[in-house]
Amino acid sequence: MAGGTLYVVATPIGNLGDITDRARQTLAESDLVLAEDTRNTQKLLDSLSIDVPCTAVHNHNEREKVDWIASKLDQGKKLSLVSDAGTPLISDPGYPIVTQLRDQGYSVVPIPGVSAITAALSVCGLPTDRFCFEGFLPSKSGARQKKMLDLKGERRTMVFYEAPHRLLSMVTDISEIFGSQRKVSLCREITKTFETIWTGPVEDLVAFVSEDLNQQKGEAVVLVSGREGVDKQDEITDSERELMKLLLTELPLKKAAVLAAKYSGKTKKVFYQWGVDNA
Repeated sequence: MAGGTLYVVATPIGNLGDITDRARQTLAESDLVLAEDTRNTQKLLDSLSIDVPCTAVHNHNEREKVDWIASKLDQGKKLSLVSDAGTPLISDPGYPIVTQLRDQGYSVVPIPGVSAITAALSVCGLPTDRFCFEGFLPSKSGARQKKMLDLKGERRTMVFYEAPHRLLSMVTDISEIFGSQRKVSLCREITKTFETIWTGPVEDLVAFVSEDLNQQKGEAVVLVSGREGVDKQDEITDSERELMKLLLTELPLKKAAVLAAKYSGKTKKVFYQWGVDNA
């Protein structure tokens, strides 16, 4: 197989000074840049005085582009995959390309750099030893609340992306479902001129976002602290644990949780969460 390589290149999320020397060099030495939006990427390349052609590779065409990209690699080309900002594939296009090219034996190399997730975690003041990234929640309130209910028992810090026009309704739903005193953090417009880093009880965040309309502009990362402790009524006994283990040998988790709940009188969510935690 020819010696072409696909580089997955992280780019700044706001401040152009965050571009790494390695990313700059990789882009400059590329034969072609695969861009989520060629207009945005062209502005970045122009700012770096890099003269390399771009082609659009995004959610609507990336599956059809895989063979074409492979043909370029077969010719020994050096290609760089970038998203509009941050690290590709993290709530951005690129997954089908990277997966299929790796499966076919092509060289895929990371050029690490900025990610809104790690930037927000580093300054939010919430626990970072364990966290889960949930991306964008559903846009419709009912589906969003259902997803939040599924996450209510999560003990890790949860990281979400949110669009500006949905931020207020999202944090309002967090207050209603996770409880008004659940500690949260809003990291908005990270690395940009009007950056906001705010941490406190979610009911205070609802008021903050409601009163300051500027907070409903720009890109936002919302972090929610995990559930602390276990309610006494939610504790699972040794016999109930053994029952769940037995049920799970024959049934999917959801059905096992329903049966264990009927047996014990506890809610099925308790047993479902136990199954998730002990999978």
